[in-house]
Amino acid sequence: MCGVARVPAGFLLMVVGNTTAPAAPAAPAASADSALLDLEARIEYGYFTEDGRTLERLAVAPAGDEAKDGMKGYYAGLAGYRLTLVETARDKTRARSAAEGCVSSLDGALRASPAAVPAESMALQSACLEELAELSPPLRSPFAGSKSKSQMEKALRMAPRNPRVLLLDAIVAFERAPNGAEGERALGKLKKAIVALENERQEVVHTPAWGLAEAYTYLGRMYLDKGDPVKARDALERALLAAPEFQQARRLMTKITSG
Repeated sequence: MCGVARVPAGFLLMVVGNTTAPAAPAAPAASADSALLDLEARIEYGYFTEDGRTLERLAVAPAGDEAKDGMKGYYAGLAGYRLTLVETARDKTRARSAAEGCVSSLDGALRASPAAVPAESMALQSACLEELAELSPPLRSPFAGSKSKSQMEKALRMAPRNPRVLLLDAIVAFERAPNGAEGERALGKLKKAIVALENERQEVVHTPAWGLAEAYTYLGRMYLDKGDPVKARDALERALLAAPEFQQARRLMTKITSG
C-alpha cells in the first residue's frame, strides 16, 4: 500500500482537542488478504493521483459468480466513490454515473451472503448517495438524500466505532453544512474518526484499511475554512506523510505556502 508513517502520540492529543478520551479500538475488521490489499492500494493510488481511467476500470461491478463475493462489490463501490470525487470537478455527468455505479455495487455487496463489511458498505453507500443528490437534478434522484441519511444512521448503529464509518459520517456532515454549528459538529466527528484510524493502525494488517490520508486532508480543509492556516498545514503534512502523492492535499498545501 502507499507509504504510511506513524504519527507521534502527542499529535493525537492536539488533534482531538477537548475530547475527553481517545476512542476505543474499532471492532476487528476483516483479516488481510493479499489480493484485497493490492486492490485497495490500486484504488487509493488512483484516487490520490486522480487517475480516472484506472478508477473507472476498478469500479466495474462484479458479475456472475464474482457477484457473490461481497468484498468485490465493496471495492467496486469504493472505486466508484473515488471516481465520483475525482470527476466532480471535471465532468459532472461522469461523476453522476460513477455515483450511481457506486450505489449499485454496494447494493450487491450488501446482498451477498454473508454481506461484506456491512456497516462500512452502508456508510460508503450513504456517501455515494449524498454525492448523487448533489450531482442530479431534483427529479432524477429524489430520494437519494433521504436514503443517504438512513444508511448512515444504520451504519452508525451497527458499528459506532468503526473508523471508516466515523470518517464517512464526518465527510457527509461537512459536505451538507460546512459552516456554522453544523460545521463544528462535523469537525468534532472528524477528530474522533482520526483517533479511531490511528488506533486501528496499531492492530494487525487487515482490509479495509483506507481513510487516514483523506481524514487529515479534510481536517486541513476544515481548518483552512476556519481561517487557521497553521493547524491546516500541520494536518496536511500528516496527510502527505501517509500519501505523498495525494494531489488534493498538495493543492491545499500550495494554497497555504503561496500565501
